[in-house]
Amino acid sequence: MSKTDNFEDAVKTRREENFAEFQDHKKGVLQQFHHALHTNTALVPLLVLLAAILLFGAYLGERFFSPFAMTLILQQVQIVGVLAAAQSLIILTAGIDLSVGAVAVLTSVIMGQFTFRYGIPPAISVMFGLACGTMIGAVNGWLVSRVKLPPFIVTLGMWQIVLAANYLYSANETIRAQDIETQAPFLQFLGTTVKFGGASFTYGVFLMILVVAVLAYALRSTAWGRHVYAVGDDPEAAKLAGVNVHRTLMSVYMLVGFICGLAAWVMIGRFGSVSPSATTGVIGNIQAITAVVIGGISLFGGRGSIVGAFFGALIVGVFELGLRMSGADPQWTYLLIGVLIIAAVTIDQWIRKVTA
Repeated sequence: MSKTDNFEDAVKTRREENFAEFQDHKKGVLQQFHHALHTNTALVPLLVLLAAILLFGAYLGERFFSPFAMTLILQQVQIVGVLAAAQSLIILTAGIDLSVGAVAVLTSVIMGQFTFRYGIPPAISVMFGLACGTMIGAVNGWLVSRVKLPPFIVTLGMWQIVLAANYLYSANETIRAQDIETQAPFLQFLGTTVKFGGASFTYGVFLMILVVAVLAYALRSTAWGRHVYAVGDDPEAAKLAGVNVHRTLMSVYMLVGFICGLAAWVMIGRFGSVSPSATTGVIGNIQAITAVVIGGISLFGGRGSIVGAFFGALIVGVFELGLRMSGADPQWTYLLIGVLIIAAVTIDQWIRKVTA
């Protein structure tokens, strides 16, 4: 072989090495981006939230950036935010709970009826409501974990049962806000307003943030949280690794029932009254699932964060307030939220495909 041939082979080899290095570098950058999305699932909803705030702020100006408008968003999403935190736990275990809204309404009715029908002190009535929500969650968890029924079927049936029990027990009687305010103000405690400058917050908003913060810590930094993710990712593998799948699922469903009770208390503070026909019983489930999906929690379980679901609830609140202040048709809210839901699931599938 001549020196010329050797030189050409060397040049060719070097070009191939440079091309391979370029490809590896390119692939590395893309993989790093995917890894960032995979490990920080709240990143995408946070970026969407900031973009929505900037978009409406640029269009509406100071009206949208006023302390009143910003805190109004939190006031509007406080119920959905708490329910979304509950729904997140179920979806992280690869399940879904269609009964959270109905359970919240029933427990609010129990809190009100125990106080006004039986004369029980409001604080104890609230405890009874929380206990009732926890027991309903225990029934759901037992049917899913022990009887091995699909979560969708179990909670769909429980949704109907709870709604019927709600109307039968309350006799469709609404307890008025004026009566609660004069006779049992503790039931409206979470509706108490605290002012900071031009901003107004209720204790319900603080409770929502506290629930999100506590659950975020528990899922990230405790053995229980790691078990929840493991069960959602692969229950059989989790069982082989020593995780008590039944106990984990029972704890999740019972905790979700308890959180629904907290949402009921927030609901009484928000609306002032106790109504068995509150729309939360019907649409609360859909609103919570919407916030969770937009928040980047995978419907296949095992991936996502409570903080992302919180951002998802805020995104819905920003769109609703921004479009209302813009004078747009309310149907645009549903259209844009529908687009966000499909986009969120598409991104989740893309991340899973790349990281698989």
